[in-house]
Amino acid sequence: MSADGKSIHASAVLVDDRAVLIRGPSGSGKSRLVFDLILAGQSGQVPEAMLVGDDRVHLDVRDGKLWVRPAPELVGLLEIRGLGIRRLDCATGAIVGLVVDLDATDAARLPEPEALKTTLEGVELPRIPVSAGFSPLPLVVAVLTTIDGLAAVRPLDDCSKGIGNHISPTIATE
Repeated sequence: MSADGKSIHASAVLVDDRAVLIRGPSGSGKSRLVFDLILAGQSGQVPEAMLVGDDRVHLDVRDGKLWVRPAPELVGLLEIRGLGIRRLDCATGAIVGLVVDLDATDAARLPEPEALKTTLEGVELPRIPVSAGFSPLPLVVAVLTTIDGLAAVRPLDDCSKGIGNHISPTIATE
């Protein structure tokens, strides 16, 4: 990766083999989400998670993939509100696999498909827009541990609607 990658105000955490890039205004909870994902990894809710960078990270494109790395002066440092700056093990770089936008004005209960993707440095990535005041952790865990809803719906031969997402009449009366 080049030493002159684009620097942005964001945080990142490596979950399994891909980074979650977290963007949002100051005070929106970027550092908190990083720490929540690390704790979720330790408890087994998501694969192992590790800090990449907090508050400022660098982005580079290599082989068509977006890479994130920590700002050199902030390597291994994470702000934990109420405790201050803490030192953690960290990854020196990772491929971005998901973008989370905190305090997003386009967040919706049932977002349009185009709201669930973004393009950074010419690379299209999945995106989660999160409303102000809404906890992002359950949404990120859901993306990391589930598949798209419609792909999981299996047709049933005896289903009058053909989608199999309701109780069968025989189950309800037995």
